[in-house]
Amino acid sequence: MNLMRAWAWRPEVFDGFTALRSQLTSKSSLSKRELAVLVCAGASELGDSYCSLALGKTLAREAGATAAAAVIANKAAEELTERDRALAAWARKMVANPNATTPADVDALRQAGLSEREIFEATVFVAFRQAFSSVNDALGLSPDRILAEQVPPEVRAAVTYGRPVADV
Repeated sequence: MNLMRAWAWRPEVFDGFTALRSQLTSKSSLSKRELAVLVCAGASELGDSYCSLALGKTLAREAGATAAAAVIANKAAEELTERDRALAAWARKMVANPNATTPADVDALRQAGLSEREIFEATVFVAFRQAFSSVNDALGLSPDRILAEQVPPEVRAAVTYGRPVADV
C-alpha cells in the first residue's frame, strides 16, 4: 500500500493513529455505515481521492454502490437515510470551514435522530480523519491500483478529484 510506504518513517505514529481510531469507534453507537458516510463526505470535500476510494468501498458494502457514489459526489439518492444525509452535510461543513458551522447545523443532526454523544463522536471522528487525510495528501500519496480495482465502478466514477490512481 502506498499509505504504508509514507508512514514507514514513523510506524509508531501510524500505530497511534490506528489506536485512536479504535478508541473513537469502539464504543460509539455510530454504525460502520455512518462512519463511512462521514469519511466519504469529508474526504470528497477535502479532495482526497485515496480515502474516498478506500471508504467508498466500505460504504458500498454497507449501503450499496449507488449510495456510496452519491455521498462522494454530494448528490441525493433514495438509498441514503436522513441520518446519512445529515452526517454527510455535517462532515462537509466541518471540512470546508469548521468556524462557519451554526446551531442550526447541529439542530439538523438532532432532527435526524442523533444524540448529543453521537454528534460529539461524529465531530471528533471527522476531525481525526481530516488530520489523517491531510498527512497522506500532503505527502503526495496516490490511491493504490489494487484498491481502485476493488471499488465498484459507480464509486470510482464519482471520485473525480485528488491524486490519480498510482500505476503500481
